[in-house]
Amino acid sequence: MKRENIVNIVKKHHGKLGNVISILEDIQFQYRYLPEDALKIVAEETDKSIVDIYGVATFYKSFSLKPRGKHLISVCLGTACHVKGGPAVAKEFEKHLKIRTGETTKDNKFSLETVNCLGACALGPVVVADGHYFSKVKTSDVKMIIDRASKGIDKVYVKTDQRIFPIEVSCPRCNHGLMDQNYLIDGHPSIRLTTSFNRQHGWIRLSSLYGSFSVESEFKIPSDTLVHVFCPHCHQELTGTLECPECNSANMVPMIVRGGGIVQICPRRGCEGHMLDVTY
Repeated sequence: MKRENIVNIVKKHHGKLGNVISILEDIQFQYRYLPEDALKIVAEETDKSIVDIYGVATFYKSFSLKPRGKHLISVCLGTACHVKGGPAVAKEFEKHLKIRTGETTKDNKFSLETVNCLGACALGPVVVADGHYFSKVKTSDVKMIIDRASKGIDKVYVKTDQRIFPIEVSCPRCNHGLMDQNYLIDGHPSIRLTTSFNRQHGWIRLSSLYGSFSVESEFKIPSDTLVHVFCPHCHQELTGTLECPECNSANMVPMIVRGGGIVQICPRRGCEGHMLDVTY
């Protein structure tokens, strides 16, 4: 870990609302955990006590003070998933990975954890591997999930992939629902937003299936174009502080997920950067 890297991350978020959380998110994305020395540097550079920084790092479950593997697998053990066989699924992951829950494999390839709820109770048991949901998981599916994560979970098939599921979202500014029941994409109500780019301003609708990248818009958006996204109700621009982990050139667009959590997508046309965080 180089001090200058941490300092640069702090400077990027200087003066922004919620900057400490954003700083820690960027550090964890780069190192896959929060090194102790990094927390000390953040405290020094932000003029905050190490106790305050440590408090933020330990309050949010998404942060880790221990090195995490390249691939993170989370098994839900909430009430619904527990009743449907979640504990057996977790045990099967432990068996195949040869680690216990909360540990990382010796080659730092996989980390395994259990969570209390992932907000998709009707689809349980639910497993999240590298941000991708797997629903109604059986013990016989465990090896397949590990293999897919190892190879890279990228290509998706909307009609047959069990990792694809619908979500309902609302504006993080005014909390107004963004779902359009009368305009379907992938057979489900779409997410209605407005966008502007290159002096063009019009509507855009996204698939509400998490993992699908289907988009329809009033004007054709050229590939690699960075668009500005707005709520169609309060007209506030929807931009967060987290930089896209895929293209590293745009701040993610946040939306609140009904039932808890936040989904974030990259506003650059053609980039498939997206993530669902249920720890908020």
